[in-house]
Amino acid sequence: MRQKLADYAALMRLDRPIGVWLLLWPTLWALWIAADGPPDRSILLIFVLGVVLMRSAGCVINDVSDHDIDPHVQRTADRPIAAGRVRRWEGVALFMLLATIAFALVLQTNWLTIALSVPAVLIAASYPLAKRWHSMPQAHLGIAFSWGIPMAFAAQTGTVAWVAWGVFLANVLWTIAYDTFYAMADREEDLAIGVQSSAILFGRGDRVITALLQFTTLWVLFMLGLSLDYGLWFNAGLGVAAALALYQQWQIRHRDPAACFAAFLDNHRFGAVIFVGLLLETWPQAVVV
Repeated sequence: MRQKLADYAALMRLDRPIGVWLLLWPTLWALWIAADGPPDRSILLIFVLGVVLMRSAGCVINDVSDHDIDPHVQRTADRPIAAGRVRRWEGVALFMLLATIAFALVLQTNWLTIALSVPAVLIAASYPLAKRWHSMPQAHLGIAFSWGIPMAFAAQTGTVAWVAWGVFLANVLWTIAYDTFYAMADREEDLAIGVQSSAILFGRGDRVITALLQFTTLWVLFMLGLSLDYGLWFNAGLGVAAALALYQQWQIRHRDPAACFAAFLDNHRFGAVIFVGLLLETWPQAVVV
């Protein structure tokens, strides 16, 4: 039983929290912007727990779908389903359990948030198939990772303001950029087994395109900040994020798989510094403390 629980935890990637952070930061951006400062504590708790649950559910259904792909990729061959330690039906049952718990949390909010949660689950569940359907599964992931943004606005304010879609756009662009770094690490193996990705689609233009995506992400957030009358702290956060983006471009300069994966992981800091800038901008008393 202990080993089975460990395999379930590995299936949910609880030992690799990078995905939680990458999903959590834009959700926190949205909550703080919607509330113009610290959001309602119960709403914050619901969304933090929801991020962990839905990221875990997404990892589970991804491995269920990729049971025939993961064994052929060195980095994923030891995943519980790929290695045969967990059966596919167990993965489906675990996904349904996690999604049900997440939905129970959403039921504590309002009707608009509940309505928005339905496409959230459908998008998350369909993402693993995207790499089989089209050459930009990273865009599919971007939408999945951004859907919590309008939900956060709906839960905090009862409506989805236009600025929510600006944050949504910025996060989709950012997700495509960092997930392309991830795909660059797997490019040769993906080509060998016929899996599609933005890294394959972009080809030798991958570095230029990811740089443009990162720049546009920051530009969209900067323009949103202007419209919201944000100043020094928010822009300082964007400035540090820009420096991190430059560092990531330096990391991938030789397209070395390990370096590309390291650049992907570094995006945890990118999202964090933007949140810190937003936190200080919208919560002046935090500066005093």
